[in-house]
Amino acid sequence: MKKILLNILVVAALGFTANAQSIIDADDSHNFNDYYQKGLVVGKRAIPYPFLRESDVVWETCIWRNIDFNEKYNQFFYFPIDTTSNTQGRISIVNLILRAASNGEIEVFEDDDMKVPQDWEKAYSQMRGKSKKVEQVYIEEWDDYDTRDTVVPTDFDPASVKVMQLKEFWYIDKQDTRQKVRIVAMSFRFDKDDVQAGEEVTTPATSFWVPMDDMRVRQVLVNANAYDENNNVAENTYDDVFIQRRFDSYVTRETNRQNRAIAAYLTGEDAILQSQLIEDKIFDIESDMWEY
Repeated sequence: MKKILLNILVVAALGFTANAQSIIDADDSHNFNDYYQKGLVVGKRAIPYPFLRESDVVWETCIWRNIDFNEKYNQFFYFPIDTTSNTQGRISIVNLILRAASNGEIEVFEDDDMKVPQDWEKAYSQMRGKSKKVEQVYIEEWDDYDTRDTVVPTDFDPASVKVMQLKEFWYIDKQDTRQKVRIVAMSFRFDKDDVQAGEEVTTPATSFWVPMDDMRVRQVLVNANAYDENNNVAENTYDDVFIQRRFDSYVTRETNRQNRAIAAYLTGEDAILQSQLIEDKIFDIESDMWEY
């Protein structure tokens, strides 16, 4: 009897080992850095926003805001910078948009009105900087060499992007009397190298604009995992981050009669207070609707 039980245990152990090995070797083409096949994010499809009728929008305002990558809470947008090393399947929001635009997956525009499409080659060339290079040239009449400054183009560095700009509409839907928001455009602010009056300078610049309401853009965002420091396998895509508004930001402009940004008429602490005032006013509107 003991011999029979021993044989059963041996057969079961061998079967378990074979089954475990077959699971590991089930797909020879998968990434061997993973101990199981991952495809939840890759297989996701972006869900269209619910249909909204014009007559259901009873209040609306347009807001421009900045997301600063220097803030710790927003740094998952910025990293990884070095894409040549092991990124563990992660990609920064800048590299993701650049890759999609260069591959023709998404369309880019000149400004936040998004009425004038921009050719990718032209858009990328405008993001490239300039630097001064000193080279030696031979002067025949002197029969000697001299130095000469030459302006040469420099490639765009994704690491130079430190701010992401969003354009969004806040509105109240009378169907459920709730305040909602729809992000419609995104661009990047970066430091651009330039040569002015023979001197190398660094100036702030703005990239092309991306239509965030476009399903092609949302599909790109939904297929990229956003880093979650509490759980590596959390199903958080960049699309989820924007919909759930899991980022820190500050208002830079609200729709106004003079069509100007806060920085055009306020600076320093006054500009910060005005930004917060606009933020508070937006959130107070929904609660004020229920007062009689």
